[in-house]
Amino acid sequence: MTRMTSLFLRFSQLVSAAVVLGLMAHFLRQRYRYGVNGGPEGREVYSLALAALSIPFALYWMLHAARHTLHYPFDLIMSGAWFAAFGVLVRYLARQGCGTAFDWSGVNGVGKGSHCGQWRAAEAFSFISAILWLASAILNALTYHRKTADTAPHPHDETIETAPAGRPRRRWGRASGV
Repeated sequence: MTRMTSLFLRFSQLVSAAVVLGLMAHFLRQRYRYGVNGGPEGREVYSLALAALSIPFALYWMLHAARHTLHYPFDLIMSGAWFAAFGVLVRYLARQGCGTAFDWSGVNGVGKGSHCGQWRAAEAFSFISAILWLASAILNALTYHRKTADTAPHPHDETIETAPAGRPRRRWGRASGV
């Protein structure tokens, strides 16, 4: 069950990063094609780079999910990076008159000519990706710590070894005084 959930999360991360990558590449292409000066170029580049970084990691960990579970700190960092991307996109959209973060009432669709709709799609998939990376971090942390707890000796288990003088010695080298 954990493996299937992890595969689903990784595939969803891959898809959402690909959507953001495509939208941000489209925006950058439009900017340079039509010579638009100003605008959210830094936001576009950050989101584009983050999506480009997310795709190979999601693909690699999707294929090797059972072997590697200690990467949950990286999942947590990626989640924070995606929340930052979401934040910068929300801030830009609010200044463009496209509404607030979760107000979808003014969007008439995500068609070819809908500037606000395309930015909203990038915003939405950035948020979805942040949630997916966070869910992966939680799942992998639980899985990793459950695996290490199952294989590690219990702290109250006492292994009795034989001391050189023939008397029993406990785990930490102390002979029992009783």
